Amino acid sequence: MTKDVIALTARMPDPWTVLAGLLSGGPDKLVGARGDGAVVQLCDTQGRPLVSVEAPLLVAVEGEAERLLGATPPPVPYWWTEARATTGVAEAEQLAGTFATRLTALVGGSAWPPDAAGSLTVVPSDGVSVAPAPAAAQPAVDVLTERVAVVIQDRPVVAMTAWLSDAFRAAAEAGLGLQIVSPAGTTLSPAVRDSLGGWPSRWIVQDERDGYYDGLTGAVLRWQDGAFSPPASPDASEEDPHTQVAAAYQEVADTGERQLGLTFRMVHPADDRLVLGGGLETVWRQLTGRSPAGWGTSEPANLPWSLRQLTDVAHRRAPEPTWLVVVGSPDRPGLATVRITRTEAGVEEHVTMALGYGSGEEVPTDALPALAEALATRHPLQSMLVQLRKARRDMAVPAHFEGPGVPLAFVLGAEEVRTLPGDRARRTPLPEAPLPLGPKTRPALYYPLPGDPSDLSGWQDFERLMRHLKGAP
Repeated sequence: MTKDVIALTARMPDPWTVLAGLLSGGPDKLVGARGDGAVVQLCDTQGRPLVSVEAPLLVAVEGEAERLLGATPPPVPYWWTEARATTGVAEAEQLAGTFATRLTALVGGSAWPPDAAGSLTVVPSDGVSVAPAPAAAQPAVDVLTERVAVVIQDRPVVAMTAWLSDAFRAAAEAGLGLQIVSPAGTTLSPAVRDSLGGWPSRWIVQDERDGYYDGLTGAVLRWQDGAFSPPASPDASEEDPHTQVAAAYQEVADTGERQLGLTFRMVHPADDRLVLGGGLETVWRQLTGRSPAGWGTSEPANLPWSLRQLTDVAHRRAPEPTWLVVVGSPDRPGLATVRITRTEAGVEEHVTMALGYGSGEEVPTDALPALAEALATRHPLQSMLVQLRKARRDMAVPAHFEGPGVPLAFVLGAEEVRTLPGDRARRTPLPEAPLPLGPKTRPALYYPLPGDPSDLSGWQDFERLMRHLKGAP
């Protein structure tokens, strides 16, 4: 299994100098930037990578080390430096631990996991050198087959790190699924869950009783034909596949925690004066009374919230799409992903966000109509769906069953209302009439839905509404 070792330091480290010290007497060639950062790779004489070290990341957002590692970092801002040891090479994990421990000893801070210090021993460096990136173009991928790329993650939360983001991108470009394997007790970041998509991409959890199972569906899995998939059953048929569900996946207790989820889409006219992220900020402020805490192009989210900086990043990357993660403060957990794309219609922002609430906290459902009006009148909203679901307050996705969300409301933007024929948008089959938002001459419409987490019939009302708006019989 690969081993991730992370150094959290108060001062900016110089990992290249540390690597040169570890490998004294060997070459210290630096490799160029890959993706959004630079990676140094230590390889043996055959060019096999032992350890890949990413460029240090300056984190200026409170709570990210606690959320993703359960670790206590230095006060913000601090530096986050990851070293990833390679599967199947005995000395690689020891070398990664030595690297992180010596780094923290030189510049102050701590290493994760805490037992990384146990790796501080003399590591043989005979035949080891720093090699260019082509020797191991994907440091995050542990196993590669004709069907899938497999990534092994042994950390408390599988997050959308820069490495994992690169692995997603590389797998998609190669037409492969991405399968993430983790030990029992690990959780997913919502950013990773939402990126997994469909089969053959999966989150695979190791389990003492059932071997392996899908952490999002519970299906028991086996390694066969170059991928993890459900074993064939002699009684299975196309109508009844007889998929076995892991016992651990079914062990659920209702803690009373909830998540309020919102998915909305905006289309802006392409303009040099365009500022992005304002719709998300409006929603966050309406629900929490404050702006998001931070954002980034991967996890940990390392930058303080800034509409201008966010816009600049998306502008520099255009016409390529931009994916962002946005987080809340530790006392009000929340996470959003934003995808910004340039299309013929303009600049599209697709936002998926959720806020977590404990059993004793009130979910601000009464604020939804005012929130929807602010979003529809200040921003070019096309549509929004609001859901309530039983899920963890800390936003982590566990490897057991979590009930689906139920719809609380649907909002149709003013331009979409205007383009529907006649009174179709206003006269619906729902028992409750929509609430107009904004100017009477050009309103958006708010459609309230039942929203009882114990009753999924609200989805039937939502489907009826969608069929009606689309003019389907």
